[in-house]
Amino acid sequence: MSEPKRLHPIAMLLNVIKAIKDMLVPIIVVVVFGGDKDGLAGTIQLVILGSICLFVIVTAVIEWFRFTYRIEEGELRIESGVFVRKKRYIRFERIHSIDVSEGIIQRLCGLVKISIETAGGAQAEAVLSAICKEEAERLNERLAEAKRNKMLGEQPEIDLIAEPVIKQESVMTFRLQFPELFLMAATSGAVGVVLSGVAAFVSQFDEIIPFERFFGEYEDVLKLGTFLLAVFAFVAALIVYMLATIGMMLKYAQFTVEKKEDELIISRGLLEKRQLTIPLKKVQGIRIIENVVRQPLGYATVYLEYAGGSEADKDSLKVMLFPLVNKKHLQKYLEQCLSDYVADVEVEPLPARALPRYMFRRAIFFIPVIIVFIYFFRPWGYVSLVLLPISISWAFLQYKAAGWNITNHQLLMRSRGLSKQTILFHKSKIQSIESKTSWAQQRKQLSSISALIKSGIAFREGKVRDVEAKDFDAVQTWFLKNSRTK
Repeated sequence: MSEPKRLHPIAMLLNVIKAIKDMLVPIIVVVVFGGDKDGLAGTIQLVILGSICLFVIVTAVIEWFRFTYRIEEGELRIESGVFVRKKRYIRFERIHSIDVSEGIIQRLCGLVKISIETAGGAQAEAVLSAICKEEAERLNERLAEAKRNKMLGEQPEIDLIAEPVIKQESVMTFRLQFPELFLMAATSGAVGVVLSGVAAFVSQFDEIIPFERFFGEYEDVLKLGTFLLAVFAFVAALIVYMLATIGMMLKYAQFTVEKKEDELIISRGLLEKRQLTIPLKKVQGIRIIENVVRQPLGYATVYLEYAGGSEADKDSLKVMLFPLVNKKHLQKYLEQCLSDYVADVEVEPLPARALPRYMFRRAIFFIPVIIVFIYFFRPWGYVSLVLLPISISWAFLQYKAAGWNITNHQLLMRSRGLSKQTILFHKSKIQSIESKTSWAQQRKQLSSISALIKSGIAFREGKVRDVEAKDFDAVQTWFLKNSRTK
């Protein structure tokens, strides 16, 4: 049995910052647009703000004082709560992954934040927001040791302050170099995230700030013509693109993947460091994405599908195994990390009679759009006719990309939307395999097959449309034969 432990006192500051962050917009509205700051109204405003700040600080102190954790009888036991005492007991066998992160404040104080995730949880089951690195390593080792002892049927009492256990050496299997880091950031499409963030911020104040008056004062400038507007738009887009690229580089700098016994340890981040520990037995599959920019350059992004993650933490639901990797070296890295998966295989292509169906699906989407443009925007609407050859060309690329493969205990499914997606399924992890055949497909002896695996708190589906009808029989036979074999 171990004595209850408290978080580092800096956790009080983190609680205060989190509370203020949640109330930031109302506070800004009151301070900036609260009207007259003099007289009784101004005094009342200051008293209210002061009372809120005092309440937040007192609550943070009490929350820190009443939060304790310990390891006992094969469980991580956490007690917390300001007004209502909560007790949470987490069995070691339910723990799927341990996410270790270092924010700016934690790094300045030599601390880390630990998020413990369990199966089926919509959010992290437990969060230790500020503990020292030595304590985090000790806790991690004790959790691992307790799980090993549990597998052996032992139930030893565990003490967090006991002598450290002997650590197994980890093996570095992947490191993201600077050229790949820059290319990954530059081709990530993160500019959309920045723009959506700016739009969300502005939308908080669109009813308060008189944008019409501000823009009205610049009407004379706008009259200078479309050239000035084009230059301004280009410069603004370039700045946003640079900010998005820099943000991605800071987020994925120092990205490494290490293998330690039966776990993968994924680390990344320059300003905010994060470390995610994933047991190999929780890995459900591999997803390889090649977008329209990276594919011609011979690069891809590899994601890990695993049974874990928190809905509140999107990064834990979409785990990058390799942010950017040359496809020539992909198999080598997979053999070092996950030897059960094979990416370098010959894919079974679709039959030629499936091509018209791909073209029809693309054309039927664009033809109504073209008709509307021609009808309402004649003669310029005729320019929309260029969409037809574009859609047909894209349909051909989708047809050429699609395919499937069975290698030993692995099923590979490949398809294309905007990006080419390849999913590697291990037989023992597949939840279900399904075939759908429409009337039109039946006439051409075609079928669509799909496979489902657990991914995060939901599922990941791989699907290939318009394969040979007999191909599903082959896949089904493979899946049902010794389906429990790993």
